[in-house]
Amino acid sequence: MATASVAFKSREDHRKQIELEEARKAGLAPAELDEDGKEINPHIPQYMSSAPWYLNAERPSLKHQRKWKSDPNYTKSWYDRGAKIFQADKYRKGACENCGAMTHDSKSCMERPRKVGAKWTNTHIAPDEKIETFELDYDGKRDRWNGYDASTYARVIERYEARDEARKKYLKEQQLKKLEKSNQNGEDPTSDEDEDEDDLRVDEAKVDESKQMDFAKVEKRVRTTGGGSTGTVRNLRIREDTAKYLLNLDVNSAHYDPKTRSMREDPLPDADPNEKFYGGDNQYRNSGQALEFKELNIHAWEAFDKGQDVHMQAAPSQAELLYKSFKVRKEKLKYHTKETIIEKYGNAADEDKPPRELLLGQSERQVEYDRAGRIIKGQEAALPRSKYEEDIYINNHTTVWGSWWKDHQWGYKCCKQTIRNSYCTGAAGIEAAEAASDLMKANIARKEAATDDSAPVEEKKLATWGTDVPDDLVLDEKLLADALKKEDLRKREEKDERKRKYNVRWNDEVTAEDMEAYRMKKVHHDDPMKDFLH
Repeated sequence: MATASVAFKSREDHRKQIELEEARKAGLAPAELDEDGKEINPHIPQYMSSAPWYLNAERPSLKHQRKWKSDPNYTKSWYDRGAKIFQADKYRKGACENCGAMTHDSKSCMERPRKVGAKWTNTHIAPDEKIETFELDYDGKRDRWNGYDASTYARVIERYEARDEARKKYLKEQQLKKLEKSNQNGEDPTSDEDEDEDDLRVDEAKVDESKQMDFAKVEKRVRTTGGGSTGTVRNLRIREDTAKYLLNLDVNSAHYDPKTRSMREDPLPDADPNEKFYGGDNQYRNSGQALEFKELNIHAWEAFDKGQDVHMQAAPSQAELLYKSFKVRKEKLKYHTKETIIEKYGNAADEDKPPRELLLGQSERQVEYDRAGRIIKGQEAALPRSKYEEDIYINNHTTVWGSWWKDHQWGYKCCKQTIRNSYCTGAAGIEAAEAASDLMKANIARKEAATDDSAPVEEKKLATWGTDVPDDLVLDEKLLADALKKEDLRKREEKDERKRKYNVRWNDEVTAEDMEAYRMKKVHHDDPMKDFLH
């Protein structure tokens, strides 16, 4: 078994080779050339660019990847359909018993079965068909369009054009009928357009293309080498745009990577920025949402370093949600810090500023001020005028609006009304308002008196659950002793509820002595002196 002659490289040479390949991929170094002087794409994997050892390739090349065996008759020849080669005069041995042709048998005959075959009549012998055999490769056997005659497609085009003409003719006839009908009735042809829309509606193939909603002018298909495109103008890309790798044909210009279709640098750095259509892929790295995505990645890395279980590639939605919540908390903290500082030290921006005429204004008049800032001598400042019209009395009022003030509301002094557009009622209106106010005050006083009278009734209720013991309460010692005995008896009976006797003289009324006995016998679990109570 033969072995390949492998040239071993040192570690330093291998490192330099790796750096050279990376520089070629980045476009910083020229691509490698093959035997014919053609550049080899640096992005081609090594197992594809390296030739096998048995080819004894001295220089790098891609010839071993090219197709070396091809059939020259593949794209030139195809079956000659319907061709005949020989017309016999009489039946021949081994021919078809039905039609007399030698190229097939009776089972494969495509003619109508004769009542008496050509073998016995020896007349109307069919000619022999032309039979061809081709040696096709793998793609040729599976090519669905192999042998297709493109000239036959002209009949399809003619059929569609005839259909378009028929459609236009039909629409024109319908429009003429509609105009004649509207002229006979003496109506506006555009008034009942919506009503007749259903009558003129036909199948989708007959709709006028110019009336389709949200579509611009429709362009017809153009039969070109690269193929045409039918669609709206607004949805088509401008084919005349120059590709970015053709903007600058200088070999030392920006590098274009055909695999990723990227050109990071600017191909025209000296051109006017306002006239440039394309400035390199790097211009998009600092615009749009690229900066936000970069900040999101940095936040995910920092959160992961600080113990957060977040990963931008594994769980992008979780990382984005965490970043949004972080920004909200940061803004809240920033606002809280600002409010704390303003509350502690104040805000000089909100303080009263000196008059603008003292800061920037200049005038010829002389004004003298005292130490307190009051004007001693000089022209007095004009008072600001009100935005309301002055000295105008409306709705029979004898005073102006704002001449009366009560309960944080402005009004008219003549009738004491607080509604601006109200009509003046004079002294009668003042008396009526005072009477209504007195009546309202009397009703409020009556309600308060009724509330005070109902309080003693509530105090007479039985204090079943206990009440606050007044300080001046005097207890009867005899009744207290009976209550203590009764409380001891109750606690003994509580140990066994089934042995409790029926007492027909049971009284639900709780007295002050019963409450005092209950408090004295109650166990205070949290009291450290509970063992010394009894």
